[in-house]
Amino acid sequence: MKIGVAGSVGLDHLMTFSGKFTDSFVAGSLEKVSLSFLVDTLDVRRGGCAANIAFGMGVLGLNPILIAAVGKDWADYDAWLSRHGVDTSHAQVSTTLHTAHFIVTTDQELNQIASFFPGAMSEARNIELRPIMEKVGRLDLLVISPDDPEAMLRHSEVCRQQDIAFAADPSQQMARMSGEEIKLLIDGAAYLFLNEYELALAMQKTGWSDREILERVKYRVVTLGSNGAKVESAAGEFVQVGCPKEKSKTDPTGVGDSFRSGFIAGLAWGLSHERCAQLGALIATYVIETLGTQEYRFTKGEFIARFAEAYGQGSADEIAIHLS
Repeated sequence: MKIGVAGSVGLDHLMTFSGKFTDSFVAGSLEKVSLSFLVDTLDVRRGGCAANIAFGMGVLGLNPILIAAVGKDWADYDAWLSRHGVDTSHAQVSTTLHTAHFIVTTDQELNQIASFFPGAMSEARNIELRPIMEKVGRLDLLVISPDDPEAMLRHSEVCRQQDIAFAADPSQQMARMSGEEIKLLIDGAAYLFLNEYELALAMQKTGWSDREILERVKYRVVTLGSNGAKVESAAGEFVQVGCPKEKSKTDPTGVGDSFRSGFIAGLAWGLSHERCAQLGALIATYVIETLGTQEYRFTKGEFIARFAEAYGQGSADEIAIHLS
């Protein structure tokens, strides 16, 4: 299965705040917020939604095609992703701009306040899918993760025109995109990835009901935080899975991206939606235990043992035959 992953590539600046953000919010004065949080730690790690998703797929033994605009400082990151199984040969390298930066502070309750500077990502609107497919062949699935909004809309339009299955993942760009843009992005998607809050926001911005959104896509995958994830369709399919027990809650950054990488890997292997969601949930658990979105490590034996503990040996056996 030939899978392209379009979206952001960036550097994550991860900071931790030892208190709770909510202790500093004053009811009745939220329209004039002016706050500064003294953080305890700062780590700079590789990140970006498309890079995180592609990395996870690469770790699981697939060879996803990264479709992204990257900065002139790309060389080191390029080598890292290539070493972990990602086809980076079609990334568009800016001659003037640096790679995007994601800056996030996490409090003791794992709440986050973040900002994102696009940098070279703003040039993603210049990427054309056709020349890429002329080199690699027709894509079986294109994952459209958070990116320059114009690029996201163009990719979804091309997929509809050429009857290419696509997974719409607006997540971090949901706040920036208008209701009409969200409609254009998700309409006709084979898969729509959202968390619970993003689903509510999509309903508010588009004016579509929960049912209307479900009817616009083939399958909708909603992540539920510590409660796992659910997969549903207008035709009546419904699957919900829980999360494996985490060893620690170190940092939540990239958990959603890693869930998508596992889920999509399961699709590539022809697994059921239940197994896909379980696979995504376990990768997400590894990420929440680790500082950084691409720092988790496991052996095949460790992964299968943990999968069996969470979901049963029979389920783990279905996964094991695909892991290299």
